[in-house]
Amino acid sequence: MIIRPLPPPPHQDPPMTPDRRPAHEHRNPVDLPDWMRHTTPTRRTPARLLDDLVERRPGLNAARRAWWRWRDRTRWSDSHPHVVAVVSFVVAAVLGTAAVFGAYYLLALALRGYY
Repeated sequence: MIIRPLPPPPHQDPPMTPDRRPAHEHRNPVDLPDWMRHTTPTRRTPARLLDDLVERRPGLNAARRAWWRWRDRTRWSDSHPHVVAVVSFVVAAVLGTAAVFGAYYLLALALRGYY
């Protein structure tokens, strides 16, 4: 028995080569409304005026960029989440215990008449 490969289906396109590219598909032109084509200029709000002032002054601009770098830094709690979780649990347990014992102490004083 001889096994022969099947011929390609008749609707299959020949393989693409650099000299044979697919034809350009035309799309319908997009008709944008006039307000989308010609937008109004940005309003001069106090925030934009302050932003322009900061951009013009080199010292203020450097301070702004330093603030952005500080704000976007990697915090120690982000790089050591397990240590922070254990420490915060211990701190919460100590503060909770102190609050309970403090309330018990004040109750004992009130029952004895000292408070």
